[in-house]
Amino acid sequence: MRRARGLGILEARALARLNWLVHGFSTRPGGASELKTVCDGQEKSENVLNLGFTDWDRREQVLENRAKFFAAVGAGKMHMLALRQIHSDIVHRVDAWERLAPGSVSHEVALHGDALFTREHGVLLVVQTADCIPILLADRKRRAVAAIHAGWRGTLRRIAEKTLGRMQMEFGTQAKDVIAALGPGIGQCCYEVGEDVAKEFAALFPNARDWFEGPFDALASGENDPNWLPWLTMRPPGHQPPSPRARLNLIAANRAILAGAGVAPGNIFSSGLCTACRPDLLFSYRREKTTGRLMAAIGIR
Repeated sequence: MRRARGLGILEARALARLNWLVHGFSTRPGGASELKTVCDGQEKSENVLNLGFTDWDRREQVLENRAKFFAAVGAGKMHMLALRQIHSDIVHRVDAWERLAPGSVSHEVALHGDALFTREHGVLLVVQTADCIPILLADRKRRAVAAIHAGWRGTLRRIAEKTLGRMQMEFGTQAKDVIAALGPGIGQCCYEVGEDVAKEFAALFPNARDWFEGPFDALASGENDPNWLPWLTMRPPGHQPPSPRARLNLIAANRAILAGAGVAPGNIFSSGLCTACRPDLLFSYRREKTTGRLMAAIGIR
């Protein structure tokens, strides 16, 4: 982690070596936003670097936090472009400079989707997360970059592979030239999912079992059907045991998807940080509910 302007910025060393781009993953401390939480019955207040327009925060504080973060990653004079994220596989190419106000560093357009890619200079692509996996891609030869938001739905729809495919089709990107950096997200240690998620992954990925811990086979096959589970356990209505859960490894799933698309495993890097395990450093919606948003950013100087 690099310190800049009082903030902790997470970087991928392989991306940091490329002098033509800027990038970074934000962390929690050091912002102007005041977040109040309750822990063990006691109210706690802390100043945090919230980078999303949430109900509990004021817009001017978020804009102040964003300006501080952009300056810390070296993108203070770049045009920021974000999305209205919808947990999809929708990918947008960015090459329309005329849509950006001159001098703007916090402009958001009404694009709906979960991935952006570009070869434009001076544009900072960003995605926001609070448990989902942020993925940054950089084509070292063609000098193209992408920012991807991958929750379980985006991962299921192979959004990282589809973004790479768009870069290949439109820029001539070769997967062997791509560096991928996966930022902080909820880890397998803390991410429990139910039968619906297990079934969907089993239907689309032959190797999905590799990404789960727990009763994946039973969940994927429907053996834990809630219609007959109470009868099997002979418990009265209202006293059924909780539905079985399995733990999903979104990092492993996205690494495998990228490797399957041709990115060299040695060029796929992960922060190794779980958002739910590190409330001191990161935001986690699943852990906290009322929380801030992290940001992953990448752009060409």
